[in-house]
Amino acid sequence: MTIYQALILAFWVALIVCWLIMAAGAKRTIGGWVWRRELALRLAIFVLIAIALRSPAFRRDILDVQLRFSEVTPVLGIAGVMLCGAGVGFAIWARVNLGRNWGMPMSRKEDPELVTTGAYSLVRHPIYGGILVAMLGSVIAVSVFWALALIVFGAYFIYSARREEKLMIAQFPEQYCEYMKRTKMLLPYMV
Repeated sequence: MTIYQALILAFWVALIVCWLIMAAGAKRTIGGWVWRRELALRLAIFVLIAIALRSPAFRRDILDVQLRFSEVTPVLGIAGVMLCGAGVGFAIWARVNLGRNWGMPMSRKEDPELVTTGAYSLVRHPIYGGILVAMLGSVIAVSVFWALALIVFGAYFIYSARREEKLMIAQFPEQYCEYMKRTKMLLPYMV
């Protein structure tokens, strides 16, 4: 294991540990978990990934790509570690900003509050954006296999963000529309 791989692994473990610790204090979800209605989409993604990974042609192509891009130079390793660390840090910062308002994607909370400070003053979905930046860093410093996760989660996060925005507009019609005008969706100054 290279130093780059070890650092990337440490960042992902830190993210998971933070999530588990902070999940304990979240507000109660009301109206059932909306994500249950999205179960078919999640299962379809899982099945497609499983089929792709079982395909000999897909595995051969991925192995070929991995061999071509297996050499991580110090510049790429450092860049990947920095991106992963920045992405994880941004996602954790956003999770701290949400406090007790955090929940599963597309869920409604008891006594909801519109959080527009901290990371949320820069983008509307900083957790998603941070995780995508961390995945990009993992692609650069660890393995091209992370590109599959980046693509799948990128599509899912954009889908989830759009669904969540509909829920937020329903809960905070004036405030959220104004908030959308002054912030980007996933990455500051970009997307």
